[in-house]
Amino acid sequence: MKSIKILAVAALCTLAFSCNKKEETVSTAKNLDSAQANTVVEALAQQETPEESEMLKEAQSKPLTTVAFSETDHNFGDIKKGEKVEHVYEVTNTGKNPLVISNVKPGCGCTVPDFTKEPILPGQKGKITLHFDSTNFDGTVNKVADVFANVEKAPVKLTFSANILP
Repeated sequence: MKSIKILAVAALCTLAFSCNKKEETVSTAKNLDSAQANTVVEALAQQETPEESEMLKEAQSKPLTTVAFSETDHNFGDIKKGEKVEHVYEVTNTGKNPLVISNVKPGCGCTVPDFTKEPILPGQKGKITLHFDSTNFDGTVNKVADVFANVEKAPVKLTFSANILP
């Protein structure tokens, strides 16, 4: 049984990498048990595009700091198809150096980010807002956005879900 689960995770990872559909695989991973899902998400986090690699280099070129999020996952619940919603993730610089968010990269064009562009001083707060357009979706959706900042474990993944009603 364990080998079947390992093969399933390996197949999901292969599918994700060959199709470059990280977001869809993260969504699929949510249907696995937590250990399997974590394995898939960790594997995806290690797979970077050249653009992401550049963003990561830029973010980590600044002195590193630490960050705390009010939350990293949000559920919009039921929303009507075509509705545009947004959620604000609060960011707190818990380190000793200024926090610089260099980029927020959503998994698809249906999500538009807005974020604090100025350095966030130690102890201060900033915001990352994800705007989601549900026009092209039906049923349950799970979306992800990568936050590139001068923290050790970048990019940080922010996720949200919604159930799109007709």
